[in-house]
Amino acid sequence: MTDKEWIDGSSYETLLHRWRFSPPGDPIFQGELGAYYKKIMFEKRDALSPGEAVVASKNVGWEAP
Repeated sequence: MTDKEWIDGSSYETLLHRWRFSPPGDPIFQGELGAYYKKIMFEKRDALSPGEAVVASKNVGWEAP
């Protein structure tokens, strides 16, 4: 599975978790792939109702696991 396939197949919550908790320099957020990750993550967020996006954010939290 390629990184783009993983991004496409992941839920908004999964993408948000990685976005918040990956260490600095994670290659998935670099260059063209990073731009793709951001684009898809925000498209998935925008496809949710505002309440669903808030629930996903609360589920992810801000404390590192």
